[in-house]
Amino acid sequence: MTLSTAFYSSIAKRNSVFVSAIFAGAFAFNVGFDAAIQSFWDRWNKGRQWKDIRGNYIQNDDS
Repeated sequence: MTLSTAFYSSIAKRNSVFVSAIFAGAFAFNVGFDAAIQSFWDRWNKGRQWKDIRGNYIQNDDS
């Protein structure tokens, strides 16, 4: 069984399964791409974001 035959018989044979696979793949790509870009942005701007410098401006009231 070749790869194209396996793909057709398991995913592309029925339109509902094919469309569902496309939506699931697009969702997974979106989540993965968003996580990768967020990680890159955090590394690129380390020390210049509010979450990094917040401690310099917020005081704790633990008196």
